[in-house]
Amino acid sequence: MYKAFHGFREKPFNLVPNPSYLFLSESHSAALTFLVYGLTEKVGFVMLTGEIGIGKTTLIRYLLNQIESDMDVAVIFNTNVLTDDLIRLILSEFEIEHADDISKSRALEILYEFLIERYAAGRKVLLIIDEAQNLSEAVLEEIRMLSNLQTDEDMLMQIMIVGQPELRKKIVDPRLEQFAQRIAVSYHLSAMNRDETGQYIAHRLEKAGGNPDLFTRDAVDKIFEVSCGIPRTINLLCDGCLVYTYAEGQHTIDDQIVEQVIEDKGGIGIITRKSGSSDPPDSSGTGTIPPSDTGSAIRTDACPDEKTTAREMLEGIFRVEKYFLQQKKLYHACIKEMASRADFCSDARISDLKNALVKERERNQQLSQEHGRLQERYRFLLRQLKKSQGTK
Repeated sequence: MYKAFHGFREKPFNLVPNPSYLFLSESHSAALTFLVYGLTEKVGFVMLTGEIGIGKTTLIRYLLNQIESDMDVAVIFNTNVLTDDLIRLILSEFEIEHADDISKSRALEILYEFLIERYAAGRKVLLIIDEAQNLSEAVLEEIRMLSNLQTDEDMLMQIMIVGQPELRKKIVDPRLEQFAQRIAVSYHLSAMNRDETGQYIAHRLEKAGGNPDLFTRDAVDKIFEVSCGIPRTINLLCDGCLVYTYAEGQHTIDDQIVEQVIEDKGGIGIITRKSGSSDPPDSSGTGTIPPSDTGSAIRTDACPDEKTTAREMLEGIFRVEKYFLQQKKLYHACIKEMASRADFCSDARISDLKNALVKERERNQQLSQEHGRLQERYRFLLRQLKKSQGTK
């Protein structure tokens, strides 16, 4: 409808994931590097997490377009599956013929034969499981067992699990320790910052054949404030703005147009979960309480700007306090469990556990220092804010 009016070849903000429109923010670029390494080096399980609409599917499709020529790929989207159905579902996704009433043991035999055949032909096999946060513990354990399908030197099938931040919280459960130990590469996609949001919008406009400066700076500021740098929410807002400007005959999109779109949508589809409203995602790969992820960061508000009020600053401090206390509780529980295990182990194992115990305490101390630094920073900013308000 608005393509001809704005000079587009196609819609620039389509909600369907399109790898040709991928914009590599700092976080997305780092994630791509980790994923390429994990798949090309056959290092084991690969895990990618991120908020809804952060661009996980687009990134994976882009990656597969780069490496899929020598690889057989199957993607499972239905994660509400029972353990007995998992292997049959994998066979179906790889388009391997089998009887509908095949037993689990026979299904495993057929899968193993398929993997051996592909390995002999020099082809790689990749299984991608999307929305993995919905998988039960029993199914996750079944997936872990698939990693035993290997030769003396290589895994016959690589597995990539993709999901929302809840997946990381699930995997740090001690009952899934063996699964967590199989994850060799893990990355959490974070949202774009203000500058990246502007670059993202301009990138998609130009890619579609339009004017990259169609949105004013104030408009981009407003879009970032509402979307918090989540690509899908940005697309939804920008597409609405293009419809409005077409209807009103405008060739520039300012913050008033954005405000009108937000008001008319009534928050539907554009309310982004605040990063600070829940615990930041934990990294994975240790099976216990892992260190901070490369792509994760503690954010104490949704989208910080100069208009932050004193109340919001205090809420930020409280969220940091809450996160620190939760992490401290997890560390202490982990240390207590490790100390308990040490009482029943051999002398050599006790030595290993003591070393691990020292490392956990060091991480706890680092977290305490980071908490203190953040707390002092917010108090300083709060004092500055109160001082500036007092002079007005």
